[in-house]
Amino acid sequence: MSLRFALTWDYRCPFARNIHEHVVDALLDGADWDVTFLPFSLGQSHVGPDEPAVWDLPEGDSGLLGQEVALAVQAVAPDRFLPLHRALFRYRHELGGNLRDRDRLTGILGEHGIDADAVWAEVDSGRPRAQVRDLHTGYAESHDVWGVPTFIVGDHAAFVRLMHRPDGNPASSRRDIERIVELLSWPQLNEFKHTSIPN
Repeated sequence: MSLRFALTWDYRCPFARNIHEHVVDALLDGADWDVTFLPFSLGQSHVGPDEPAVWDLPEGDSGLLGQEVALAVQAVAPDRFLPLHRALFRYRHELGGNLRDRDRLTGILGEHGIDADAVWAEVDSGRPRAQVRDLHTGYAESHDVWGVPTFIVGDHAAFVRLMHRPDGNPASSRRDIERIVELLSWPQLNEFKHTSIPN
């Protein structure tokens, strides 16, 4: 039976990048996992109760469009999602890329053999934005999710930070992720945090 879990992301978070790169590397290496990638808006998590939601004022949020593009790729070119997902994290964190820059995002889509016109048509339909809204709101309510990266298995959810990116060994990434998911079935452990950052 394949390992099944959900995992939140926002391209702006470096810890989300670490975890998601481990997951992507393991999946591309053949890990028998059923992973649901859940957009979670860090911008929305900082919106006050009397302020408009980021999906109602999308031009004011720096991360929403990148998530919409990723969800559109899942819809129109699902076999290209994993490499594109990793590329968008790289664009944001290595290149300092602006996730609101349609021209640069179009270039990244083209670099991965994805029909940019089809992606933008899907984004402009409004469906990806509604997905971000519904998934963010749904898991915030059902599992008290408040950040990224959060793993979700059944009724259990845990915010997790891995300090290092993958080391080029997908077996190591697989082992790390499976250890995290296994811990989710042990809810007695609520918090385990090193007092200093390990080398």
